[in-house]
Amino acid sequence: MAVKAEDATTNRNYLYFTVFIAGMCTLAVEFVTSRMLQTVFGTSNIVWANVIGLVLLFLTAGYFLGGWLADKRPYPHIFYSLVAVTGFASVFFLLLTSVVLKTAAASLAVLNVGAILSSLVIVVVTLAVPITLLGCASPFAIRLAVQDVAQAGRVSGRIYALSTLGSLLGTYLSVLLFIPEAGSRVTAVLFGGVLLLVGLVGVWQTRRRVALAGLILPLLLAPVVFIWTQGDIKAYEGQLFETESAYNYIQVVRQGDCNYLLLNEGQAYHSFYCDGGRVPRISVWSIMLAAPYFNEGPVTVDNLAVVGLATGTIPKQYSRVFGPIPIDGIELDPEIVQAGRDYFALTEPNINAIVGDGRYQLNQLDGPYDVITIDAYRVPYIPWHLTTRDYFAEVKARLTDDGVVAMNVGRAPNDRRLVDAMTATLLELFPSVHAIDVPGTLNTILVATVQPTSPDNLAENLAQLGSVDPLLRAAVETAVAHQVPINPSDVIFTDERAPVETIIDSLVIRYLLQEGPEGLPGLGQ
Repeated sequence: MAVKAEDATTNRNYLYFTVFIAGMCTLAVEFVTSRMLQTVFGTSNIVWANVIGLVLLFLTAGYFLGGWLADKRPYPHIFYSLVAVTGFASVFFLLLTSVVLKTAAASLAVLNVGAILSSLVIVVVTLAVPITLLGCASPFAIRLAVQDVAQAGRVSGRIYALSTLGSLLGTYLSVLLFIPEAGSRVTAVLFGGVLLLVGLVGVWQTRRRVALAGLILPLLLAPVVFIWTQGDIKAYEGQLFETESAYNYIQVVRQGDCNYLLLNEGQAYHSFYCDGGRVPRISVWSIMLAAPYFNEGPVTVDNLAVVGLATGTIPKQYSRVFGPIPIDGIELDPEIVQAGRDYFALTEPNINAIVGDGRYQLNQLDGPYDVITIDAYRVPYIPWHLTTRDYFAEVKARLTDDGVVAMNVGRAPNDRRLVDAMTATLLELFPSVHAIDVPGTLNTILVATVQPTSPDNLAENLAQLGSVDPLLRAAVETAVAHQVPINPSDVIFTDERAPVETIIDSLVIRYLLQEGPEGLPGLGQ
């Protein structure tokens, strides 16, 4: 009897261990799926809400199915066989998702809407299988572990605690370690493979003949893993580089003599660099050069801070126009900074790249700065904590007496609610705010000045430029030609309340309803 009791304890401990691993894999699968979707559909709140909602829906189905199956076939070898099949399904269907999304990414580049939508449907179906199976684990494990009804509460509480702890570990391991270091596909293989192995060991302990039959699962997976983990995540023409960081899926694409930085779904360029430092056109970043010219002349710029460095387009253009002035550039993602050094010639000694959050790191700097630029988009969002009255008070405290702050803000055709709310927020702290609509884009540059200034200053300074870099002249000319009146709303963003995401979600949905997906810019536009 003592041997049997010892075996029962050993079996129960392994059961608990299995539940812990299943919980770990559940969250890992969720984050791997979201990262894969991010490469095509972006990181909007809508995408996140759908991923989380679908995961909860499929887990709910799994709880029902697992409870029903446990009552019908309450046998350990059935449970562990189910765990092994779940590990197999996690690897197979997540790799299948990556293949489907690779096709969807190519379709998105040329805006093949039908292919994009069909890919999304396939992804939903493939996500359903592993998540539903993972949901089966906990109710089945409770059925096996409860031998005495008097201990049902204690046992079920222990199982859910272990599953939740596993989920916690799966969250940190997948997001902070495996996805950045190994990539989403390898992460899917690692977590799914561990679950498959744990299931097979459990089957071996309870029904060895079944375990021998189960060895076919890793044999079937081997060619799938080998084939579907090869090649790039995306296959854009001219692609030089791709990687996955803790924050983004990063691409560098070359067109002509220029390299472009794309993030996540790739529907916007976040930086560019052309051979020899050539600037082919006046862009959002070039318009930032005009910001200090809203002050009365003569204008001098002795230093600069950039929130949203990316690969250095703004500081490189400032360095070209104003010389090697000291520049502090803040970028959240260290992999983007490294891409800047490798592919965008971000090697100027006057540019100090600082890795960290744009608000926290700015507060570590003393300044004061003549100009601070803010271009910290995570398409389509501006991080809300970089939009508030409280944040702009911190920005103003780091400006000189005649300093300016320039910020890139998105809009939609005939919908300037975000621009108007940002204008109102800036006016809470700065006496003057000016707006420039960047031609050919849905971007507006807002410029706020510490001193009261007139929009006419820009044209007056243009007339007095004299002999300057042609890039500066073109930037100021473009800014003069595309100034627009400001129309501050009654919405003020604060640290307590900043409905930035709500406004942007509404802008995006309204734009898609009016223009359709064909209105989105393609890769080559």
